[in-house]
Amino acid sequence: MTSYTTTTNAPRRRLLALAGAIACTAALPLHAQTTGWPTKPVKLVVGYAAGGATDVIARLVAVKLGDQLGQPVVVDNRAGANSNVGAENVARAPADGYTLYVYTIANTINATLYPKLGYDPVKDFEPIGMIAKIPNILVVNPKLPIKNLADYVRYAKESKDGITFASSGSGSSIHLSGEMFKMQSKLKMLHVPYRGSAPAVTDLLGGQVDSMFDNTPSALPHVQAGKLRAIAITSAQRSPLLPDVPTLAESGYTGFDVQSWFALAAPTGTPRPVVEQINTALNKVLALPEVRTRLQELAATPDGGTPDKMRSFAAAEIKRWREVVKESGASAE
Repeated sequence: MTSYTTTTNAPRRRLLALAGAIACTAALPLHAQTTGWPTKPVKLVVGYAAGGATDVIARLVAVKLGDQLGQPVVVDNRAGANSNVGAENVARAPADGYTLYVYTIANTINATLYPKLGYDPVKDFEPIGMIAKIPNILVVNPKLPIKNLADYVRYAKESKDGITFASSGSGSSIHLSGEMFKMQSKLKMLHVPYRGSAPAVTDLLGGQVDSMFDNTPSALPHVQAGKLRAIAITSAQRSPLLPDVPTLAESGYTGFDVQSWFALAAPTGTPRPVVEQINTALNKVLALPEVRTRLQELAATPDGGTPDKMRSFAAAEIKRWREVVKESGASAE
């Protein structure tokens, strides 16, 4: 009788042990379930100085990504040459997964804007996944007789010198948003470049320039304070932060969709299992309610997905901005 009980319970005990092992594995950090990577902190290179939108988003993601991977993800700011310094640093780094890069719209613009780069924006990077997108908003000085896009077009046509639009620098997404609108509208528009968004906004507030296609986080406080007037947004959908501001697309410029965007990439040759592991972790981070809420406060829309999605998107952006850069005559020099 005892022998019979022992024999019949053995499979049951094995099943219970297996179930327990599976439960323990599910509770382990992501890195312990897959490749054994990482075994040390991961560096996340940002091509801009601390405090800007790219840096803020990078630090938000880095903390939560570290939680998912079981190792700290440390932000390393390598500012210079419109993010090219940071990009080149990562392109030359070992392809072992321990150096990552916040790949942005600037890298796809720089592919055409700069006659020579110390890296290849396509060949030197392994796409991991998208993080988020931020629209630009067309803002004007409220002293001008412009309350909507129709007024903006009328003012530009009736003014002898057309209308001026400021930017944070030649070749920036802020500049090229204006150039793309100029190409579609056929308006007489004069670009006034500055060394950064802050001095451009200062002169816009002071009335030295008429308008600007500024990043939403930069312009929003001034719009909310009544110091600037928002008349259109460059994304395909309206922003929840500015629900009464129409898109350029719904204002008659069909298909207009320009947003600053942020993604994760690694040096080419990074092992595919590591890339997929980071991608899985990133998508989990972007699904966290506290992360989504913080991104929305920054006017950013979370936009995860696969490495292949990012690869296709970046390739399309390089092609699109190549045409705009060439037609506008924009130059980094």
